[in-house]
Amino acid sequence: MKILIVEDETGIINFLAQGLQEEGYEVLAATDGKSGLTLALEEQPDVILLDWMLPGLSGLEVCKELRIRQVDTPVIFLTAKDTIQETIEGLRAGANDYIKKPFSFEELLERIKVQLRAKTEKQKEVVIGSITIVLTAHKVFKNGSSINLTQREFELLAYLVQHKNEVCTRTQIINDVWDIHFEYDTGVIDVFINGIRKKLELDKEGDFIKTIRGIGYIAEL
Repeated sequence: MKILIVEDETGIINFLAQGLQEEGYEVLAATDGKSGLTLALEEQPDVILLDWMLPGLSGLEVCKELRIRQVDTPVIFLTAKDTIQETIEGLRAGANDYIKKPFSFEELLERIKVQLRAKTEKQKEVVIGSITIVLTAHKVFKNGSSINLTQREFELLAYLVQHKNEVCTRTQIINDVWDIHFEYDTGVIDVFINGIRKKLELDKEGDFIKTIRGIGYIAEL
């Protein structure tokens, strides 16, 4: 899981980054609003910790811009502002949560986990054009009609979708989907990918599963 911290106080960034990394999160950081917005758009973090008062673009402006661009990444405001009107203003801008400085790291960590759980709930059903993937039910539909994938085909498709826009190497796929942790002919993955493409009737334009030659695959959503 990747967390972006947008905060102009480096001491706070270092404190949060150390704690989050110890919890197993990957951490990105920016010290101004413009850089934070760029990282949020390019890196697609799982949660954004956003200071209200920032150089250049304010946290409020960054949040509004993300929502205008239909980026639904959970945003938690970190701020000294705590009036009801300011809280409402932040929530109306599209923030998911709000924590007042100074705060305990433990409380922030729990708030992050809440947002990640909520995000996971949203991801139980993935819609890609005419294709709907119901992750919890292991079902796939195209134009409302059920597509009969084998268990392994579904697991492979779900894995790529859950790692959307990330290059998944053949070794990663064999380890995580096949649960094989030793040297193995990864060519079997290509056979399954071709089977999925055929069953979903993915033409060249609509094929969201891209082959990265010599490396693996990426689901571009």
